[in-house]
Amino acid sequence: MIAASPATRIFLFEGAVDMRKGFEGLSALVRDKLAEDPTSGHLFVFTNAARNRLKILFWDGSGLWVCSKRLERGRFRWSSRKGALGPGAKVRLCAAELSMLLDGLDFAQAQKRGWWRKDAG
Repeated sequence: MIAASPATRIFLFEGAVDMRKGFEGLSALVRDKLAEDPTSGHLFVFTNAARNRLKILFWDGSGLWVCSKRLERGRFRWSSRKGALGPGAKVRLCAAELSMLLDGLDFAQAQKRGWWRKDAG
């Protein structure tokens, strides 16, 4: 599992991405579409149109990592908190939501407790 500190931001790219993209293609999406720095240490999550493949791009301080997961059955599920954001929008996730997404849970159906937590961004 990828360890994310409370200061690590996790961005989900809303929209389908060609899963043939590697380091350079995903870094370009982060820079051009998400307006973020791919070497920031934050996690950037991408999926294909069928939502059965997922890639995560992140910088560990010495180089870029691209991690991928392919589901044998089913789809990764999430829904935007702000409704339909459209392709190319970024959705901010917390570490628990990323963990649920990778474990096959639809975090949109989960209910958060009513306590206050300062947003890292």
